[in-house]
Amino acid sequence: MLDTKEIIGIIAVALTFVGYIPYFIDVVAGKTKPHLFSWLVWCVTTAIICALQISAGAGPGAWVTVSLTLVFVVMFGLSFKYGHKDIRRIDVVFLILALCALPLWLVVHQPVLSIILLSTIDMLGFAPTIRKSWNNPYTETLAMYGISTFRHGIVLLALSSWSIVTYLFPLTWVIANGGFAILLIARRRIISNQK
Repeated sequence: MLDTKEIIGIIAVALTFVGYIPYFIDVVAGKTKPHLFSWLVWCVTTAIICALQISAGAGPGAWVTVSLTLVFVVMFGLSFKYGHKDIRRIDVVFLILALCALPLWLVVHQPVLSIILLSTIDMLGFAPTIRKSWNNPYTETLAMYGISTFRHGIVLLALSSWSIVTYLFPLTWVIANGGFAILLIARRRIISNQK
C-alpha cells in the first residue's frame, strides 16, 4: 500500500506530464518558443540536483526531479528546431555565467553548497527566457508555469527527508514559476491594452 508521500510524489510526476504536454504541443505548433540556452542549463543542473536529492534521502520528493530531467532533455532537443532564435549578448552572458558556475559545483564537494550553487545556476539559466518573454509574453505557455508552481509546492509535501539539499530546488521553482506566471499575465495585459 502506498503511503501519503508516495501518493503525493505520483501526483507531482503526473502533473509534470500534464503541465508539459500542452507546452510540447504549443512548441511544435510554433506558439511557444523555448529558449535554447535556458533548456541547456536546466538539463545539466536538474540531472545533478536529482542525484543530490536522491543521495540526501528525498524519497518520493525526488521523483518529480527525475521526470523533469527527462522532460528537459526532450525540450532541449526541441529547442534546436522550434526554439527562440533571437539570441542577444545578455543571453550569452547568462549562459556563460551558468556554465562557469558548474565547475564550482564540482570542486565544492559539500551537498548544501552544491544545491545552493545549482539552484543559483538554474535561476541564471532562466534569465534568457525571462528576457525573451518580457518582450514577447505570448511565446510561453502560461498554464505550464501555473501547474509547475503547484507541482513544486506539493513536492515539498512528498519529501521523506527535510534538509536544504532536498527542499531548496522545489522551493526555488515555486517562487520562480509563480513569479514568471505573474510576469506573463502582467505583460500580456500591458500589451493587449496598448493595442
